[in-house]
Amino acid sequence: MKTTHRYTALFAAAAATVLIAACGEKVNDTTVGQQVDNSVTSAQSAGTELKNDAQVAANDMQAAGSQAAATVAESATDMAITAKVNAALAADDKLSALKIDVDTEAGNVALTGTAPDEAARERATTLAAAIDGVVTVKNRLTVVKIS
Repeated sequence: MKTTHRYTALFAAAAATVLIAACGEKVNDTTVGQQVDNSVTSAQSAGTELKNDAQVAANDMQAAGSQAAATVAESATDMAITAKVNAALAADDKLSALKIDVDTEAGNVALTGTAPDEAARERATTLAAAIDGVVTVKNRLTVVKIS
């Protein structure tokens, strides 16, 4: 917004100079024609600067939009990975009845909860790692014997 105010002030100053020149008053020792030329030059310069600032702002907005889209896409991918890992764990006989939390961030999966034995714990890692998009699996499952 500060840039807009600056350009508004520049435009107002250029307009005031033109009006003073049109009234036939002298502002310094320049002629009316020179004042008009100076005003036109100032207005052109301000317009060029405004155009450049608008282009920079447009580029910044485009970059921010691209970053936001990438973040949304990554979140959607992580949610899909989490859902697929949960489905794979639910399909396993020994792991389906257990509460295993699956968290995914940038393709990195973390498993927390319990497993009935070491073989089931390792199978959870294998099932999670087999899902497309999984980069790493951190298995934080603890073995708890179920009676």
